[in-house]
Amino acid sequence: MSAGTVAVVVTEEIGVPSWDLYELSIPCTVFGKPQPDLADPWYSLRLCGTGAGEQGGAAAGAGLTLRTPYGLDGLDGADTVVVPSVPDACVEEGRPLPRELTDALRRAHAAGARVVSLCTGAFALAEAGLLDGRRATAHWMHTARLAERYPKVEVDPSVLYVDDGDVLTSAGLTAGLDLCLHLVRRDLGAHVANQLARRMVVPAHRPGGQAQFIEMSVPATDDRGIAPVLGWAREHLDQPLTVARLARRAGMSPRTFYRRLQAATGMTPLQWLLDQRVGRARVLLESTDLPVERIGELSGLGTANNLRHHFLKHLGVSPGQYRRAFPRAAPAPPPRT
Repeated sequence: MSAGTVAVVVTEEIGVPSWDLYELSIPCTVFGKPQPDLADPWYSLRLCGTGAGEQGGAAAGAGLTLRTPYGLDGLDGADTVVVPSVPDACVEEGRPLPRELTDALRRAHAAGARVVSLCTGAFALAEAGLLDGRRATAHWMHTARLAERYPKVEVDPSVLYVDDGDVLTSAGLTAGLDLCLHLVRRDLGAHVANQLARRMVVPAHRPGGQAQFIEMSVPATDDRGIAPVLGWAREHLDQPLTVARLARRAGMSPRTFYRRLQAATGMTPLQWLLDQRVGRARVLLESTDLPVERIGELSGLGTANNLRHHFLKHLGVSPGQYRRAFPRAAPAPPPRT
């Protein structure tokens, strides 16, 4: 069974500024390169241009001219529609978006397509009315303008991406990659998404609720700093982990460790540990058939009731509901010899 058709919108003047090209490249890389050993057939990709011209028109910027194989009619029948960005003038100056684009987005969504924006692509979804009454995000530099221009949208400037079922939005740049890998995880399971992330040499999973911007994202630290300790903690989430224990391992006082971790991650130690444990439980639910009680133990969340409590609080679903949302496509283990 195919993973579905992904139609990527290429707006005129994409590439101005040049980082828009990066966001355009993300869905092309994730969905456009076949991975037959992971899933066969893979996604089918369509590049759909908004400009006038043969077969969908051209988008120019950063010294490049791109002619797309499809026009906006290529959105019809797609399972997923991705808008990587819109021209800078539409964001900064309020220049109207092409009416044919917003009409095509509404039509695709009404026909059942999943609609996705990366960075300023959220402005196109908002203009089409697809974000009204929904929580959404964009690059933190543009969220204030998004909220001001579209007051019916609940704009969250702090998160990497928002999954609202059939409409998903992400922050800019690498957060778009996080969202695209999240879609692969939803469609094909954790094993496929993790293997794809490994090939792309990126983290397998960053939760959408993770902060977009932290004042000091990478702490200046040597081997006795907190980075090795956090790595060790991730490998021992099933054990009792306290600030005092982690601080001793880092060779710091608990107060110094607390301050360093909060500066590096934007979270308190308790919040960071809980985030890691919920993340571990999510991976185990997605990729194994282990009972919920065992997953609670392995993730360090303790009992099944405690696991359910944190899933309902942080994700709004029970572990059982979460597990049913993710197909598991891991290959069978090799036979014993």
